[in-house]
Amino acid sequence: MDREFLSELFAGFGPVTIRRMFSGFGISADGINFALVLRGAVYLRADENSIPRFESEGSQCFQYEMRGKLRMIGSYWQLPERLYDDPDEVTEWARVAHAAAIRASLAKAGKKRATKKAKVVKKTAAKKKAAKKAAVKTVASKKASKAAKKRKSSS
Repeated sequence: MDREFLSELFAGFGPVTIRRMFSGFGISADGINFALVLRGAVYLRADENSIPRFESEGSQCFQYEMRGKLRMIGSYWQLPERLYDDPDEVTEWARVAHAAAIRASLAKAGKKRATKKAKVVKKTAAKKKAAKKAAVKTVASKKASKAAKKRKSSS
């Protein structure tokens, strides 16, 4: 599959960016990657909303072998063969894939925000704990100084 074929395949979807990625291409729109082209097949982004549709077509998720183990990437599913000749239906599938990619991007951004917030809370708690420990040391040090002065004045 070359860029020209992919441009024609996704023409009904609207303007897409096709970039070299790994040994194939990544296809994106509005800065969101929603399709991969690897090993002569198109894989669309999928989530719990669209995976049943791929399964009903007999599609499989993207798979590769690494160090003798089969790895499965459940977020990208192969475009059914019958759709390569039906650009109108590919357009609909591409819109569903783009929507799934947007949801995944928003979820990832939310996780980053939550993780960042948790780190800030953890740092703040650590600072408060350190400040409290320093205050306790200061109070103990003052008490020890007063006790030492009393002993000196008593003798």
